[in-house]
Amino acid sequence: MQASERLSLEQIQAFLEGSGEVGFKGQNREEVYHWVDQTLRQQRYEEMKRSERGFVRRYVEKMTGLSRAQTTRLITVYLSGDEVKPQPYRRRRFALRYTREDIALLASLDSAHQTLSGPATKKLLQRACYNFGDSRYQNLAGISVAQLYRLRASRAYRERRIKYQATRPTPVSIGERRKPEPRGRPGYLRIDTVHQGDQDGVKGVYHINAVDEVTQWEIVGSVEQISEAFLLPMLESMLAQFPFQIRGFHSDNGSEYINHLVAELLHKLLIEQTKSRPRHSNDNGLAESKNAVLRKHMGYTHIATAHAQAITDFYREHLNPYLNFHRPCGVPELVVNAKGKEKRVYRWYATPWEILRQLPDVARHLKAEVTIAMLDKQAQAKSDTRAAEEMQEAKCKLFESFQGGNQGARLPLVGNAGNAILRTKTKTSFEGKPRRSGGADRLPLVGIGTQNLNQERRP
Repeated sequence: MQASERLSLEQIQAFLEGSGEVGFKGQNREEVYHWVDQTLRQQRYEEMKRSERGFVRRYVEKMTGLSRAQTTRLITVYLSGDEVKPQPYRRRRFALRYTREDIALLASLDSAHQTLSGPATKKLLQRACYNFGDSRYQNLAGISVAQLYRLRASRAYRERRIKYQATRPTPVSIGERRKPEPRGRPGYLRIDTVHQGDQDGVKGVYHINAVDEVTQWEIVGSVEQISEAFLLPMLESMLAQFPFQIRGFHSDNGSEYINHLVAELLHKLLIEQTKSRPRHSNDNGLAESKNAVLRKHMGYTHIATAHAQAITDFYREHLNPYLNFHRPCGVPELVVNAKGKEKRVYRWYATPWEILRQLPDVARHLKAEVTIAMLDKQAQAKSDTRAAEEMQEAKCKLFESFQGGNQGARLPLVGNAGNAILRTKTKTSFEGKPRRSGGADRLPLVGIGTQNLNQERRP
């Protein structure tokens, strides 16, 4: 559009009547807006009468090809005293609440705790801010679980860490043909055995996992074999590590626990022994679900039996204190709907020590040599993340000691192991009866780089 001299109203009216159906259009947006601004100023649109303004409005519409609504908006801008010109594009977006520093802090915490669930991670953030006074977590302490998962899916988070979800352990039944009844009292243990795989026909170590039903207090040990020569001393050692009196011992129907020697040991300690019932797969579900903790830290690959004592020392000095004083877990709440259907919801996440601490008359359940002050001092000695980092350092040293032998690349690796999967043909047997080892054909590396862990389930 070329700038023209000022036209009178008579000339504008004659132009509109003579142009008929002829239309005009500007070459670009900047040119059209500049011509509209110049024309309105030349005609002194703000001083015109209402009838005169109509001719100018129609003239602008005809020359620019703009709609009536758009012409009105441009005239409104001119009447407000501003220059009629295109506004720069401004993208609409929400205010940024969590910075890249917060995302990096979350990735660091997930790396230390190996990516717990959203509610458990939220609890760790709150404890880091309020219980241990770390001001860096002030912004993240109020995050919702949904927003936490959004941050984990962000590019800034994935640049620092790749998340993975380990395969759940294969359930194994165990017990005395009835379900334990703790009635809110600690000391009723659920116990299970986790095998660390075979290699070239040689069996690996066995992990013994004992969990209290009420408080979820967890003690883990490791033995070379599950015979009485190794299992009985380990059971006595594990029972001594619980801070409260042991009243019940529940297992599946495996012969490693259902035998006269274990029964004699439990009878001597005045501990009630029960075992799982047939067609009741949840009788020992707590211990089986807690096996995921072992798989998360120890992986599925073969570890030679010679390292059983070193693993037990790592459990006693690092992993067990971390699990019971610094790792939140979900506390189930039984909800019954209007139709009478029961459902367990998880509204409260807390460490086993916090669960034990809030029980009524907790001092009555503790052993004689254990006090609340002693346990509370141990819980407050270090922050959750610091305890996790020390545990991870000790685990790295433990795995490095494995690689000094003949394990090679089959050992669990910690850290950015990459998207790799070890494939090994393994087979386990127990007392002469062949049994398939769950997931032995696809053995994942342990670490934050492993993804899509596809593992066969044991029948």
